[in-house]
Amino acid sequence: MPSDPAAGAPSLAFGLPFAGLLLSIALMPLLAPHWWERRFPLVAAGWALLFALPYAAARGPDAAGAALLGTVAHEYLPFILLLLALFVVAGGIRVGGAFVGTPNTNLALLGLGTLLASLLGTTGAAMLLIRPLIRANAGRRHRTHVFVFFIFLVGNIGGSLTPLGDPPLFLGFLRGVDFGWTLRAMAGPMLLSSGLLLVVFTAIDRWYWRREPLAGERHPFRLEVEGGYNVLFLVVAVGAVLLSGLWHPGRSVPLGLGVSVSWEGLARDALLLAAALLSFAVTPARVRIENAYTWVPIREVAILFAAIFVTIIPVLDALAAGPAGPFGPLLHLVNRPDGTPVVASYFWLSGALSSVLDNAPTYLVFFDMAGGDPARLMGEGATTLLAISCGAVFMGANTYLGNAPNFMVKAICEEQEIRMPGFFGYMAWSGLVLLPLFGLLTAVFF
Repeated sequence: MPSDPAAGAPSLAFGLPFAGLLLSIALMPLLAPHWWERRFPLVAAGWALLFALPYAAARGPDAAGAALLGTVAHEYLPFILLLLALFVVAGGIRVGGAFVGTPNTNLALLGLGTLLASLLGTTGAAMLLIRPLIRANAGRRHRTHVFVFFIFLVGNIGGSLTPLGDPPLFLGFLRGVDFGWTLRAMAGPMLLSSGLLLVVFTAIDRWYWRREPLAGERHPFRLEVEGGYNVLFLVVAVGAVLLSGLWHPGRSVPLGLGVSVSWEGLARDALLLAAALLSFAVTPARVRIENAYTWVPIREVAILFAAIFVTIIPVLDALAAGPAGPFGPLLHLVNRPDGTPVVASYFWLSGALSSVLDNAPTYLVFFDMAGGDPARLMGEGATTLLAISCGAVFMGANTYLGNAPNFMVKAICEEQEIRMPGFFGYMAWSGLVLLPLFGLLTAVFF
């Protein structure tokens, strides 16, 4: 989280490790995939240290330690514990049976996932349905498009109706945005976007299906669900987030260096961790084995996002300095000379950065840029907050870097020998499909 602006915004040179980390995430899997698979934790730690050590030397150990501790306690741990709980609990629910990935079946699975994403989180919904979708399409020759649209809809746009749905909205909730505001404000853009994407997906899938050898066969349909009791743990996770937003005892636990954690925050995080541990303990290993459950996706996300949240600190510091800071020119792009916001610029700039950075910290950047006052942003600034929310959530689908489930879905598909497009190949898909959609959203809402 940003440090005190009064301390002065750091030079953007402190942001170079952040840029280096993001370039590593984008390019190293393409240039040296096997090396990156083995060494990415060291790369992430290296970039984090390249920021932290000079930052501590320049700002002093206490100030730097407070910034790092505050970021970990207030931003990273709540973020990763929510992802962990949804990943573990959803991984304990096995959806199986006999069904084939016909256009109607795929449409039903993508539509269901889009709706579930706001309840289970994009990570939870993606982890719940990606394996059934893989099994359903195992016999198809043309299936890459199915998983690309799955990332668009289930991994991103579907999670826009509640703070549980997508990490940016959860971070907004932690900053004071009402739980119900997201549903009221985001329903229109989400329904229009997901409806149009499902129509486009169905047209493409039917075109490919007609070229499949399975197209003329009759296929039985049988659905089986195991581990359904994990729904109780999902309810616990939802309740934990609601608790932290509704219960404010006014007490906190000091961690040192002037950083403290509220009781409601501790209760939320403890419940999320308990839900994950209990789900893992009571779910038979056989269910997770049949789900092809591994720790690889969440491990990768946890490591990379830890480095992202640390190295982004100077970027947030610079933004906290306002128009007088290094990001002054950017502020002029999103605000007119009289101080009124250019809403379309907020949508496209927050979205553009969410595409190549990560949409959770990018949301925080623009939230602070718009003033950082949740009461005002939900009132007179509601259209600006809507633009930031839509940009961060929707355009997180533009690249594999934009949102945590994008990485996870790609990794799981490739483990199952599904050929996914590379970094730039995926961008070709998103450019052709999503950019016209975002232009329409600008005309209608912004």
